[in-house]
Amino acid sequence: MADLDAQVRAADPDRWLCSRFVADAQARADLIVLYAFEAELMAIPTRVTQPLLAEMRYRWWADQMDGVFAGEPRKGHPVLEALTDVVRRHRLERAPFDALIEAHIGRVHGKPHDLEAFYVGPMQVAVRVLAGQGHDDKVVGAGRVWGLAQVGRLDDARSALGDANLALKGLPSSAFPAVAHAALIRPAEAEPLKKLRLTWAMLRGRL
Repeated sequence: MADLDAQVRAADPDRWLCSRFVADAQARADLIVLYAFEAELMAIPTRVTQPLLAEMRYRWWADQMDGVFAGEPRKGHPVLEALTDVVRRHRLERAPFDALIEAHIGRVHGKPHDLEAFYVGPMQVAVRVLAGQGHDDKVVGAGRVWGLAQVGRLDDARSALGDANLALKGLPSSAFPAVAHAALIRPAEAEPLKKLRLTWAMLRGRL
């Protein structure tokens, strides 16, 4: 797990930082597994320049989902083996994983970002890992805010942030690390950890 933690820290520092708020070591490790899976997908376009070759690699990952959700991952692949365990213990559904891979395939062929598949779905899965079922609707706004920020639509993200944070107030405290990175679009001069603390206070109604 240490290798996956280092992988996520290098590839996705904002969400890695947010994962430090997870007090339970097993839950934190499970969250890191999800982010490591996403890091693997994100890295593909940096390793191959031709869309067809990138699609072939994404199709490989799509095929591997059969083994992950059958409880028979590809042996020797740390991300797939760890993801299989997380899927089994948390009874995760396959659809968000398939949708994410398909969105990546579309992206390498020049299609616009699918905000739901790239950002909302993964956030919902992360919340399920930390807090269980029944919270999907509460994080849709935060997922979209995160996505808008990632594609450079910062004004739209800031405009949507208030409603997104209002919806997040219904989340249990344990789910906060799965959504906190959506607040990192705030002014760049603030320290990331300070921003997380301020956002945590805001989401719990303390400001």
